[in-house]
Amino acid sequence: MAGVAGRLARLWCSGALSSPLQVTRFPALQLHLCGPAMRASQKDFENALNQVKLLKKDPGNEVKLKLYALYKQETARRNYVDLVSSLSASSESSIQVTPAADRKQPGSDALVVTSQDGITTITLNRPDKKNALTTQMYHDIILALEAASKDDSAITVLTGNGDYYCSGNDLTNFTDIPPGGVEEKARSGAVLLRDFVDCFIDFPKPLVAVVNGPAVGISVTILGLFDIVYATDRATFHTPFSHLGQSPEGCSSYTFPKIMGPSKATEMLVFGKKLTAREACTQGLVTEVFPDSTFQKEVWVRLKAYSKLPPNAMRISKQVIRNTEKEKLHAINAEESNVLRERWLSDECMNAVVSFLSKKAKL
Repeated sequence: MAGVAGRLARLWCSGALSSPLQVTRFPALQLHLCGPAMRASQKDFENALNQVKLLKKDPGNEVKLKLYALYKQETARRNYVDLVSSLSASSESSIQVTPAADRKQPGSDALVVTSQDGITTITLNRPDKKNALTTQMYHDIILALEAASKDDSAITVLTGNGDYYCSGNDLTNFTDIPPGGVEEKARSGAVLLRDFVDCFIDFPKPLVAVVNGPAVGISVTILGLFDIVYATDRATFHTPFSHLGQSPEGCSSYTFPKIMGPSKATEMLVFGKKLTAREACTQGLVTEVFPDSTFQKEVWVRLKAYSKLPPNAMRISKQVIRNTEKEKLHAINAEESNVLRERWLSDECMNAVVSFLSKKAKL
């Protein structure tokens, strides 16, 4: 902890610490920024930074997450000072992080679902956050896929609004600690991940990803479960799991080696190699790449033509192609989710997340 905290302290003072995902709010911590909280002096703050470096006992992962969240917010310096003071005063005792109070989750504004011309389109709608996925969005996408599987549309499309397709997980997912602590957070996160990926495995209609920009993390790994992936030539594909002390999900540990071969899959999933759209197409992850200037027009003309094909015939054809592997994919998804639950509880993962962000690694 002291080593990580020391790096954070130096980065704070230099102004170098910033997140490439541009996640700048941590509502789960219920910060109160009026009155004295806005008046922590520079000297008090620097003293708190020094106290962190001198801690002899690791305060635990929950406190690490809270410290990091407070640390990221310049206006929360008083909260940081108070928390470090409490650590120093009771360094030999167990410290409990107060769970967040109930709050309103982001609703349908973060996800837009439309149906037109035989196409149901699910659009990630957080362009200011590069369409990073919140926990609520995972639930909303599950519900949207379940509804789309039963509606009158012939095909279903997942895309993003703005410059990004999806930048992966919103970091607030990691700092919203429930009453059961990080163990409960990891357990519920693994269950949600498994349910989320299962929906893609079981989806009965043709499922198309319209990748309108860079894609990161789970938005990349689940592409192996889509039937078609169309991408703008501006898109990139990045799975920085090892950088974050984590492991692959979305059945990518199986689908990626099958699609692109074991060595190319290892470059992506283990070493975090970022692919251009052309590279992803050459390796089979992307179906076709279009010039960005004509991407939307060309893709939607084609999709509208596909949507006029007999829907039952398309369903049955997909069933013939996909059903032989469904049982295996579900088993792989369960195993990946269990492994990730263990990774999320590891110090290596916690420290890697902080180190990754502090170095301003570009996703």
